[in-house]
Amino acid sequence: MPQYFGKLPTTNQPWTTIGAVQSINQNESTIDLSSENSHLIISILAANLIRVRFSPTTEFLPRRPWAVTVDDAEWEKVPFAVQETDTTVEIKTEQIRLCVQKHNFHLTCFDKAERPFAQDADIGIGWRLGAVAGWKQIAANEHFYGFGERTGFLDKLSQVKTNWTIDALDYDALSDEMYQAIPFFMALRPEVGYGIFFNTTFWSQFDIGAEHPGVWKMETRGGELDYYMIYGPQPAQILRTYTQLTGRMPLPPKWALGYHQCRWSYESEIVVRELAQEFRQRRIPCDVIHLDIDYMRGYRVFTWSPQRFSDPKKLIGDLAQAGFKTVTIIDPGVKYEPEANYHVFDQGLENDYFVRQADGTLFHGYVWPEKAVFPDFLRPDVQNWWGDLQKSLTDIGVAGIWNDMNEPAIDNRPFGDAGEKIWFPLDAPQGDAGGETASSTTHREVHNLYGLMMAQACYQGLERHRKERSFVLTRSGYAGVQRWSSVWMGDNQSLWEHLEISLPMLCNMGLSGVGFVGCDIGGFAGNATAELFARWMQVGMLYPLMRGHSAMSTARHEPWVFGDRTENICREYINLRYQLLPYIYTLFWEAATTGAPILRPLLYHFPNDSQTYTLYDQVLLGPSLMAAPVYRPGVEYRAVYLPAGTWFDWWSGESYQGPTQILAHAPLEKMPLYVRSGAVIPMQPVMQYLDEFPLTEMRFRVWPGNGEYIFYEDDGHTFTYIQQNYSLRKISVFTNTDQTIIEIGEREGKWTPPQREITVELVGVGEQHFSDVGQKVSLRFTHT
Repeated sequence: MPQYFGKLPTTNQPWTTIGAVQSINQNESTIDLSSENSHLIISILAANLIRVRFSPTTEFLPRRPWAVTVDDAEWEKVPFAVQETDTTVEIKTEQIRLCVQKHNFHLTCFDKAERPFAQDADIGIGWRLGAVAGWKQIAANEHFYGFGERTGFLDKLSQVKTNWTIDALDYDALSDEMYQAIPFFMALRPEVGYGIFFNTTFWSQFDIGAEHPGVWKMETRGGELDYYMIYGPQPAQILRTYTQLTGRMPLPPKWALGYHQCRWSYESEIVVRELAQEFRQRRIPCDVIHLDIDYMRGYRVFTWSPQRFSDPKKLIGDLAQAGFKTVTIIDPGVKYEPEANYHVFDQGLENDYFVRQADGTLFHGYVWPEKAVFPDFLRPDVQNWWGDLQKSLTDIGVAGIWNDMNEPAIDNRPFGDAGEKIWFPLDAPQGDAGGETASSTTHREVHNLYGLMMAQACYQGLERHRKERSFVLTRSGYAGVQRWSSVWMGDNQSLWEHLEISLPMLCNMGLSGVGFVGCDIGGFAGNATAELFARWMQVGMLYPLMRGHSAMSTARHEPWVFGDRTENICREYINLRYQLLPYIYTLFWEAATTGAPILRPLLYHFPNDSQTYTLYDQVLLGPSLMAAPVYRPGVEYRAVYLPAGTWFDWWSGESYQGPTQILAHAPLEKMPLYVRSGAVIPMQPVMQYLDEFPLTEMRFRVWPGNGEYIFYEDDGHTFTYIQQNYSLRKISVFTNTDQTIIEIGEREGKWTPPQREITVELVGVGEQHFSDVGQKVSLRFTHT
């Protein structure tokens, strides 16, 4: 009888698997195992980091330097032991043991307590025409996080995640491919954790137990399997090693941590000036105004509209006088315009900088300027040229660049008599064909890198042409994008569901090494209600990148358009954001030095508490401040989970002993906030923009308990922090039954802040004041 239901038959070829190990060779840091026609190379890079490379032939692909910043040979050599038996090859480091079964090449890792992890499933490794894959077991109570930019909830168990950058317009909770492609995840269960970086830029996919429950699979359309396995067991340890591998973010300018205002589009100089005036008259802090595509002359990149922005240098200078930085959007599509004296097109064509098809024809697609051509950012000469084009903007005062449409996005417009659709050709040559072999390839391999390389060209150009830190924003990227740019989650919508999924989206980006992230506050597409906008602004206060943005076809979405009540709520939470900037800036320093995320799911600090594994709607801003936002209309109470330890209500000071569940009162004016005992939160006065006045007074809010905090400061603008021109202060809190002692350590580093008065507030007890001269200070508070 025919089968009408269930899984339909496919034409996929069966997977070929490896035979038995036939030879073993070992050198200083690698073990090479081979069978009849295939090779497996295991490289021991650190005590918790192992690289596994498999080729179904005797050849491996050349090293690609695009994502991994540290070559295998550059890692400091670590001791390890290799023991061979009749059935296994065992490799042991200080932290883990890796066992390889000789009869089928299966790999299993063990921690020091002999708990297995990252254990190969039945197939292990297999290949077929055009694809190579690996299968591993999902342990009991194991959960999966990261995967870059993803919609839906926090844990990705039982889902398929494809790594292929697309223009994800109108995305929702079921979307798969997104603007970013970051093939990295971490798997956690109590006491055990590990990360996997799938080192492939080709189309790839993770199946986390969707097809076969209890088994996860990684598959690539490249010619080999190449992955890095990072032992934790905690998320912080995994991310420290992963970002050592793929790089860490530089410190952004401090003003970039303030509030950004954007719209598609503020279409003229008059509108922009009115916008700036409204912010200052209404006393709503704002540091950055973004200009979308309509500032250009007919969407030609690196131009200005002579009618609507007749004197951009004066506009940007006047905005700067009022405390606003200007950020302009740039797309990769260059208008195809022969004989029109358009310098960007003319230079690119003359130097053959644009992508060509395999037959040598200049490739074109349709984007905002209609017919357009696209730079080959894989070529160093093109990167330098594109980076130098930023000078026309920075010379008139532009302080940052917003890179958009760089997946690359192309409209599917018909052309020719047959009405075919235009796509970026996968066989288009890219890279430096006349240079190193390793840099010459096709779009099939580097599609996922297009946005990353554009962001790199932009960052390096700004570094050359501005003598201080600049702001860079990108829509598309790949693993390691944190080295060059901040990221926003693309074109979201004015829906409560999009407010809700913004937190797990940003947390998973942070768990993928990308800390400077945000979502469009209020939603880009559609019209927010006053209630939605107020709640979103409360949540947006927590975003590392705090930007309001809306689309041309929508109603205006500035804080004051929703009425007095919403305006007051927005002002209060933007004010709070500015007060917290010393705390937030220290989190950026931590991200730049350790790879730690800025916005964190609770599991980051409580990885052995299984209650946190699927908790997506509460977040930690750094280690100390926890928020439980409201993300549904008409809700004024919500359940809040408090993990182990003592927690204090930010607003009332009431204390709770965790682990426990509480019901929090959350009227529209209030987002529930909680602080861990022993926490130190440095705060500054409200400013309308970052450098409105010298920071001559600061407040350290301290909560009773035992804790330690490192407070970081620098000038916020220059690159001299790289030469230790910064200030570090260690603050320790000790509490017993009747007193709390707060010790502020001596200032370390070469930077000296302005002379200032410090108020230390022990919440619920009292406060003390002192003049800060950088010396060690010890304060004693007696509890009443």
